[in-house]
Order: sequence, then structure tokens, then C-alpha cells
Amino acid sequence: MSELVTKEEGKFKYMETGGEGTPLVLLHGLLGALSNFEGIVNHFSETHNVVVPILPLFEISLRSLSVTKLVEYVEDFIDYKQYDKVHVLGNSLGGHIAQLYTLKHPNKVESMTLTGSSGLFESAMGTTFPKRGNYEYMKQKAESVFFDPAVATK
Repeated sequence: MSELVTKEEGKFKYMETGGEGTPLVLLHGLLGALSNFEGIVNHFSETHNVVVPILPLFEISLRSLSVTKLVEYVEDFIDYKQYDKVHVLGNSLGGHIAQLYTLKHPNKVESMTLTGSSGLFESAMGTTFPKRGNYEYMKQKAESVFFDPAVATK
């Protein structure tokens, strides 16, 4: 992976490749490193501006740190960068943020990709999980994540 340099502008820290096309915003989770996104950055950097905002997990006080605050940070970042449309990819906590951002701003999101995302079942399932092979249940859960449920294909 070509070396990405962290930029700092106002309250934002981020990395970007500077490519053309609709920006691809990568949202990291609580753990992990940029190397988790190495293949994605290498593959898409020539056709998109791959952007990795550094989420302020340690800058926000523990009392006010929440997924909602992180979604607001991403909203502010995308507005600051003046992106009309974005592709958003979220891993783990980043996927949870991507989902909530997309539900709040469906007109700004060209596509959403989730990898190992939190936020799909936490509030709806309590401490239980669906029985393996319950297709209808999983179909309903997958459809509930999208603005247009028809995009949740088998």
C-alpha cells in the first residue's frame, strides 16, 4: 500500500488517496489498523478518492462518547469535505456508524458496505440469536438495514 499521510484540518484527522470518482469513505472500528483496509485502498485508489477519517474515540469524553456522537462526527466530516455523494464502508463499530449515517442521509450515500458490523442485531434481539437456517428471519433483519429493502438480495 502506498503510504497514506494523516492530514489534520480543524477538528478532523484523516487520510485520503486523492483519486477521482465518488469518494469511498472507510470507517474503522474500535480495534484494528489501517492495514485492515490495505486491499481496498490499493484496489480503489485509482478510481476513487479513498478517505479514512480517524474517528475521535479517545478525544470525546467517556461520558459523552456514543455511536450517535460518532455519526455526528462523520456527518460533520462529510459536510466539511463538501461531498455530495459517498460510498461508505464500515468495519465493526464503523459499520454501525455507516448504517446510522445512511439511514439519516440516504440521499448522500451511493452505496454502503458492511464488514463484521455491529448494530444489526443489538437492539432488536436482546440476548438471543436466530436459529441457524431461519431464512425468513434473517431476510427481515437484512431488509430492515436498507433504505430500499429490495437491495437486500439472497
